[in-house]
Order: sequence, then C-alpha cells, then structure tokens
Amino acid sequence: MARGKVQMRRIENPVHRQVTFCKRRMGLLKKAKELSVLCDADIGVVVFSPHGKIYELATNGNMEGLIERYKCNLPEAQVESTEQNIPMVIQQDVLFLRREVDLLQNSLRYMYGEKDINHMNLGELQSLESNLEVWVNNIRSTKVSHSSL
Repeated sequence: MARGKVQMRRIENPVHRQVTFCKRRMGLLKKAKELSVLCDADIGVVVFSPHGKIYELATNGNMEGLIERYKCNLPEAQVESTEQNIPMVIQQDVLFLRREVDLLQNSLRYMYGEKDINHMNLGELQSLESNLEVWVNNIRSTKVSHSSL
C-alpha cells in the first residue's frame, strides 16, 4: 500500500499533532543512529518539544562531550559569544522552569480539589486545559506503544 504525500503545515488537532511529534521524533533519532553506524559519524541531535521537554541524542558519549570535542573548530568570536550567553540562557531557563513548576503545582491543586476552580482566571484555565491535553496525549501514546508490543 502506497503512502500519500503529507502536506507540510501545522496539524491543528492537538492529539494528532502530539502523536505525530512522538512518531517523527523517534524516526529522526533512529535515522541519526543509523547514519552514525553506517558512516562512523559523530552525531548530536537536540529536539525541543512544544511543551519545553528536551530530547537529545549523542552517538558517541554524551552531548556535552560531543560539543566540547568540536567546540575548538568554531571561530574564536563564536566561542566567546557562546560562553558569554551561557549565564543569561541558564537564568532564563531557571525562570521559565520556576514558572512552569508553579503553574503545574497550581494545576495539580485545582485537579485534586485543594483549590476552587471557580477562582481561576482565563489564563490559568487555558493552561490547565493544555496540561490535561498533554497528559491525555502522553497516556494515549503510551497505550498505543504498549499495545503494539
């Protein structure tokens, strides 16, 4: 059976979008591993999910080692600007993660009835809805992967 051509545009259905992300992410990582084995290449792949989760693959060792190994090949100006930006990037990541943790903790409190949902503003309701959709999608993806075993 032939496969149809997929149009390259955003998938509107969040469930289908999440399933497609998971399948294509796994396909990308599989292809990277195959390329590494077939061509004896050092490969590093970093994928950021729409929800901020990081997936990475380093074929020889770990990502930090791979970056350090090839960092000497960068022009000096690029190395210096990268090193200067590290503290700012880390600070931004920490701030983002703190907000995310606070949001998730509040969402859990609302879900478990520790807080009254009627006191949530629109942004909190949308965030809770989004988190619930992500959790449902992850559960469905896990169920699908376990049922195919």
